[in-house]
Formats: sequence, structure tokens, C-alpha cells
Amino acid sequence: NRRVVEFITALRAQGVRISVAESIDALRAADVAGVTDRKVFRSALRATLVKEPQDLPTFDKLFPAYFGSDPPPPMMQPGGGMSDEEREQFMQQLMEMLRSMTPEQLRQLFEAMMTGQRMSGQQMRQMLDEHTSLSQMPPNVPGSWALRRAMRELQFDRLQELLEELLEKLREAGVSEEALQQLAEEARQNQQALAQQLAQEAGAGMAQREAEQPRPRPSEEELLDRPFEYMDEEDLAELRPIVTRLAAQLRSRVALRQKRANKGNLDAKSTIRANMRYGAVPLDIRHRRKHLKPRLVIICDRSRSTEQVVRFLLQLIYTLQDVVSRTRSFAFIDTIYDISSYFNEARPEQAIEQVLQNVYPKRSYSTDLGQSLADLMRDHAGCIDHRTTVVVLGDARNNENDPRLDVFEQIKRRSHKIVWFNPEAPHMWGQYDPGSLSSDMLKYMPLCDSVHHVSNLRQLVAAVDSLFVR
Repeated sequence: NRRVVEFITALRAQGVRISVAESIDALRAADVAGVTDRKVFRSALRATLVKEPQDLPTFDKLFPAYFGSDPPPPMMQPGGGMSDEEREQFMQQLMEMLRSMTPEQLRQLFEAMMTGQRMSGQQMRQMLDEHTSLSQMPPNVPGSWALRRAMRELQFDRLQELLEELLEKLREAGVSEEALQQLAEEARQNQQALAQQLAQEAGAGMAQREAEQPRPRPSEEELLDRPFEYMDEEDLAELRPIVTRLAAQLRSRVALRQKRANKGNLDAKSTIRANMRYGAVPLDIRHRRKHLKPRLVIICDRSRSTEQVVRFLLQLIYTLQDVVSRTRSFAFIDTIYDISSYFNEARPEQAIEQVLQNVYPKRSYSTDLGQSLADLMRDHAGCIDHRTTVVVLGDARNNENDPRLDVFEQIKRRSHKIVWFNPEAPHMWGQYDPGSLSSDMLKYMPLCDSVHHVSNLRQLVAAVDSLFVR
């Protein structure tokens, strides 16, 4: 259990999000699985601690460091083939050597090697901390080089010399050559087991120290280009003020664009009427008023895979309300949910959190965009007209459900245009995925006026900006 707790600490330090409840689940799973079957034990920890695919490499890197690639071979008890008299000579000579042996760490290793009593993990770690420079090495030092240096500092290679010295003393005391050969073989096997145990403990210590190193925080430019799926809580916290600033800049840019384009085309009838008092001389030119502020209908996939991009899209859209004529927002999982009221009653940041907490599937956790679109047209068709831009945010992974292209065509005919924001990489559009099966993106694409890949904040801001370009 202590080792599992240390492992969880290292995972957290590397950015893997693990709650207290998940830590408790991992400890329980480890108890049930046991350590006899290493594959079962590893699977139990992976199932309870890894929730996101991007965390798997971190898990795979740290697991061998804490639990070893393979368990070290068992320690043997040397001298099993000796007679009682020979064994007495062996123990006497061994104790005599140990009494005068220095340094202390070498004495401990030689005693473990010659008695078959494995040192505990705690003893090994204490030895490495107190008698090697492992803890002072920078985290980028190759593990194999660091281990060789630690072994030299522990004088591990002297164990063979000490064994030869002990064998020579036993030979002089009359111990048979056959017994000496067996003793030497058993001692060498124990030496290999000790080396493996040292490597495991040293690797775990180095991995833990590396995991505990404070990670350099990314620059703003790096955050703008970092994929949403790889962001942790610190990244999100740093992005919030950036999003607020970007939204303000975007609002100013859109407002200026609308102001410059506001004159519209010449309205001949209004111009003639307005200039009758001048004898119909067109001194007061009138223009048709342009409807520059778009009406928006936002349809967001509420599944876990799109949570962060949904969060930032809604924050951007609702910060731009003074340059939008009207906004209606919907979320979908297995059906459609009108979430507009959340934004009427709270600030965008608070409303988004309420949406993420309160919108749950009514039928199934499997995404069903086709049914959601049908529900939208049945219950909310009136919010879509020829001035409405419909924005769909999602990966179009529909869990083999009917995509209802017929309903999507109805939405296209009623609306001004349909724009799709997809956070998934374009090369995955239309490809099979084990979690959500097929992708319907290539079926929806021909019916869209434009499609944008929005895997990071920079791409998302550019896509939102495009909604206001006529």
C-alpha cells in the first residue's frame, strides 16, 4: 500500500488528475488483485487511476520504476549443500569478515548476499540516499548511467572480491571443493538479485524525484497552441484571463468591422422621399440598413471528449453578445437540452459550470446527434430562420446511431448557413474509433457551409471570428 501511495503521488506530480476517491479505489483494487500476477496488478491500477488516453504514457513510464519490470529472482540461502561442520566453518568465517568490514553499506550488501536475507525496500532506499549521489543528480541524467555510478559508490563490484576471499578462507579450513562451488554459485545468484533490487529502488527514486520537479509553466503562445485534450487544471486556470482578453479584442474587432460596413446599398425610394423638399435633388442620401449582427444557434456536444472546447466556445460567444443580434444555445448527448436560460441568469463562467454540472443524458451516455437534431427541430425549430447561423460543435462520433442527414438538411434550408467546429484531428474524420465506433463527419461535411478544426484556443478564436465575416 505504501508503494501504491507513492506511485499515485508521482502520477499526480506529472499532471495526472487523481481524486481521493480514485486513490482509495486503487488501493482496494491492488488488495484484491494482489501482487502475485503482475499483469493483473498492473491492470487493476491502470483501470482505477487512468481516465484519459493522454495519461497512459505517464503511467507506463512510472509503473516499472515503482513496481519493477519483472520481480527480482528470489534470494537463496547459500551453504545448503554443506555438512554441519562445513556450515559451522562458513558461518564462523563470514561473521569474522563482517565484524571488520567497512564501509557499512558494503557490509550490509555482503551479509545479504551470503545469508540470502533480502534487504527491505526501505533499507535499500536509505542506503541509496545516504551513500550515493543519486538524490543530487539532475532529473535528465540517463537512468543507466546514474545506476552504474550508484553501484560504484556502493562498491558493489567488491562483493565478488569479498566472496573470493571468503572462499579461500573456507578452502584453507578444509571445506570441500564441491561445497565451495555450490556456495559460490548461490552467492552469485544472490548478487544478481541484489543488483536487480537496487536498480528497481534507484529507478523508483529517480522517477519520483523527476515527478516532483516543478514543471516549467508554458508561455502564452504555447498555451494558445496546446490541444484542449492535453490541458490540466493549471493550464485552464492560466487560460481564463487570456480568453477574457482575447474575447474583448475580438469584440472590438467585430464591432469596428460592423461599423465600417453599416451603410449598406443605396435605398432609392427613401432617398427620393427624403429629398422632396429639395426638389428631388439627392442632397440627403439614404441607404438600406444592413443586418450585420448575426443570429446564432449554438449546438454543443456535451460529451467528455469535447468538454474543454465547449467551455471556451461558450465563454467567447457570450462575451460577444453586444455584436450578436440573438443567441440560443443547446447541448446534446442523447437528446437536445436548451441551455440558453443559464446564460440569462448568470455570468458566462458561472453559467458554463452549471451547464457542465446539470446536463445529463436522459436515455443513454452514448452520443446520439441524429436524435438530438430531430428533437431540436421538433421543439425549437422557431429559433432558426434565414438570418440564423447555426454552429455545431462536436466530433460527429455518433455511436452507430442514425445521423439523420434528412433533419440536418432541413436545418440547412431554414438557416442562413451552417458552420461546424470539430476538435478532432481531420485525419480521424470518418475513421473508426473503438470508444465511439464510426465517425459521421464526412457525411455531414457536404451539407455545411464551412468546417473548422478547433483543437486549441488559437484555432477556436479564429473560427469564432469567421462567424462575423460576411
